[in-house]
Amino acid sequence: MRRHLIVLVLVALTLAGCQGKPQRPACPAGKVCFEFGLDVEPATLDPHKANLVSEGWVIGDLMEGLTTEAADSTPIPGGATSWETTPDGLTWTFHLRRNARWSDGVPVTAEDYIFGLQRVLDPKTASIYAYLVYVIKGGQAISDGKAAPATLGARALDPYTLQLTLEHPAPYLPELLKHQSFYPAPKHVVERYGDGWVTPGRYVSNGAYKLVAWRLGDHIQLAKNPMYYDAAHVCLDRVDYFATPDDIAAERRVQRGELDATRAFQSNRIAHLKAVMPAYVHTHTALATAYLSLNTHDVKAFQDLRVRRALSESIDRDFMARKLLRAGQVPAYAFVPPGTANYAYGARTVWADKSFTARQAEAKGLLVAAGFTRAHPLKLEIKTTTNSESILLTQAIQADWRAVGVDVSIVQNDGPIAFAAYANRDFQVGFMSWYADFNDPMTFLGLLKSDTGAQNYGDYNNPAYDALLAQADHEPDAVRRGQILARAEQTLLSDEGVLPVYYVVARALVNPRISGWVDNAEHWHRTRWLCMKG
Repeated sequence: MRRHLIVLVLVALTLAGCQGKPQRPACPAGKVCFEFGLDVEPATLDPHKANLVSEGWVIGDLMEGLTTEAADSTPIPGGATSWETTPDGLTWTFHLRRNARWSDGVPVTAEDYIFGLQRVLDPKTASIYAYLVYVIKGGQAISDGKAAPATLGARALDPYTLQLTLEHPAPYLPELLKHQSFYPAPKHVVERYGDGWVTPGRYVSNGAYKLVAWRLGDHIQLAKNPMYYDAAHVCLDRVDYFATPDDIAAERRVQRGELDATRAFQSNRIAHLKAVMPAYVHTHTALATAYLSLNTHDVKAFQDLRVRRALSESIDRDFMARKLLRAGQVPAYAFVPPGTANYAYGARTVWADKSFTARQAEAKGLLVAAGFTRAHPLKLEIKTTTNSESILLTQAIQADWRAVGVDVSIVQNDGPIAFAAYANRDFQVGFMSWYADFNDPMTFLGLLKSDTGAQNYGDYNNPAYDALLAQADHEPDAVRRGQILARAEQTLLSDEGVLPVYYVVARALVNPRISGWVDNAEHWHRTRWLCMKG
């Protein structure tokens, strides 16, 4: 015991002596290396199995779809140089880059894109994002195991011409195609190694970088891909992604020069950060909503609208956004965040205009009416990630719910474990954020369709809601479509099908030596656009 104490003291003294000295990986002479902090350790680098935002950051450096993100995250040509669509909006033809190569030198062809689409829809892949590809004709039938992959509305007119036939018009398709679910897959490698193709030494990519190493719990190392069609304009020779779930530790690593940037910082430290390192602080209104999901499938109490409403209206969103977070977050009384394109705003929770005191009183009455009293309280467990901010916020929700008579406990899991639990319905209440996969209200509203699958974490199911989304899908007029979607959101909110908490503010710390970082609502910053000043 005493020996262990001596060892711990020596370690502590060693660490204290190292304070202020950058512990940055050595960069080869003449090369430019970028060190980046991710808030959550990726669970996979397979584009067709990924779910976490942190995974999307790394995969987006390795892989590229038909369209890709500009520095400001707007869609630009990626694997396709151009495209056209028929007047009815149902058939899209993409002309691929003839100089595109996988990192092993093999040409990227239309068959690789078709193979990727079929793979994400294959029930054996169990992709949590398969529902996004339902927009392509036959996609849902394949995902449901009712049709063969070859029936998908995707054809190679020749090796460098891809034709996609859609189930319904989707003018937002160039936005959607940026998403990893539409990335091609190297057929020649996947067929050889199966799911094991995503490990270092086997991973073949078509993006600006290639995978060099992945040390779980430490870092992922990427190197510039010399086969990339635009490699001559990629500034950074090496990118290291470090898992840094502790926001304050990540902040200090940026201060010491160990990291060049992080994709987040602890929100309530913004005043301190602006005082000590103002040039590093980046904030931007995000297309993202933090919300609670209630497991209506397994928790009988959540099948009662009175209980769902009591829980939603008893949360003090104003206190959380303005007193706890303090970085410009806005209390959310709807699910689709401001700034989302192609939308007619107006949907709100039915109790949004009531005072918090009145809402608390109503919540107590609703719980009693549902059979939950002081003698027989509703008992719940909130599951959240170990992120310090998430813990702080769930503790605030815990206090709000206890104030109306609910017995609440909190369980903390690492990010990948928490989201795996959500997907497997191993939770009662989940706290999470949804970042737009593309700039359109369907990225939010489609999440709650009854056939979405795993990411409809609470298993919300309302045929009237589904019917409105289907109607919107087949409405060619953009204004009328936006109005239909707003009616759908009002249906969702009146059902308390999701409990929105606040609208997210994208936050990052970026060393001022880095150029090319453009703040944007989608909070994607592909490193192919970044450079580093001497």
